Formats: sequence, structure tokens, C-alpha cells
Amino acid sequence: MNTQKLREEALALPANERAHLAHDLLHSLEDPPGPDLDSAWLAEIEKRARELANGTAIPVDWVEARERIQRRLRERRG
Repeated sequence: MNTQKLREEALALPANERAHLAHDLLHSLEDPPGPDLDSAWLAEIEKRARELANGTAIPVDWVEARERIQRRLRERRG
């Protein structure tokens, strides 16, 4: 199947299926995470856990966090 035919068929899919396909295609372009990335995530998780345990981090519930994220995205698009 040539690329043009594949593109036409993909664009004919329902929106949710196109979104899943786009997601999969984009992720296929990424390099797999390496050990440095894994250790960096582990260090970040441990740091945040310590901050929660010692009270230096202020937890935010999901509703508030989502509102902050949406507001920041709107400001960037502004």
C-alpha cells in the first residue's frame, strides 16, 4: 500500500481512531528510554516522596491541578 492511499484511509477513520493512530505513530518515532532516564525518574520520585513526608510539598487535589494546567495552556495560546 502506498503512503497516499494509507493517508486517505487513515483520514477516513473516526476521530477517536485517528487520535489513537496518531498517538501510536508519534510514539514509534521516539527512542526507547534508557537507563539514565529511568534513574532520573526514580530520583525525582524519591525527591517528591521526601518533600511530602517532611511537609515541604503542598499536595493539590486533581480538580485543582487540572484547572491550573488548563489555565496555563490557555495563557500560552492566548
